[in-house]
Amino acid sequence: MSTGRTITYIVAAVLILIGLGLAVIIGLSYLVQGIVGTGLVFLIIGILFIIGGAYLIYRAGRGKMGAVTQNVTLKVDLPANVNMDTLKCRSCGGTLTMDNIQMVAGAPVVNCPYCGTTYQLTEEPKW
Repeated sequence: MSTGRTITYIVAAVLILIGLGLAVIIGLSYLVQGIVGTGLVFLIIGILFIIGGAYLIYRAGRGKMGAVTQNVTLKVDLPANVNMDTLKCRSCGGTLTMDNIQMVAGAPVVNCPYCGTTYQLTEEPKW
């Protein structure tokens, strides 16, 4: 659970407890004593606090508290002397493009559009 969501739940609990205190303890005690005007004011304010706390719990539970999206960019640093060769299919010799290469389980896999062959790219040793 995120820190913001935890703080929201704590603030909501405090609002509900204050609302219950104002509504039940103070408001109803004034009403029982016959002081209707003051009792109703405390009762209404307490109910508003309870509604505010319930709304915060609803918002935090629904995940509307500023959801964060992350974009991941992968940058590849190549050594200084890189020669670009055309990539050809091992089976039919057809020219392949970058659209024919996909990452599957962390390994580059080639799908030839001409012959339908699928194979994993391997890097030849440089020595």
